[in-house]
Amino acid sequence: MPFLWDYDVKELEKSKSPRAKILMLERQINYGVEVGEKVNLANVKKYWDKLQLFPRKHRLFEYLIWEK
Repeated sequence: MPFLWDYDVKELEKSKSPRAKILMLERQINYGVEVGEKVNLANVKKYWDKLQLFPRKHRLFEYLIWEK
């Protein structure tokens, strides 16, 4: 993930904290992922209510996942 400039990615991946997973998901969705990397749909659905996404990204994912 190239846009995670203010956190140590390796330390976040080791963390068992749900907040670390949420932070990684937010960054992946808001700023994009590297070529070949994917956003985990199961985790997006699991943490949907806790994700703080940009408004347009939130609306897009809401439409793609739940067709709302």
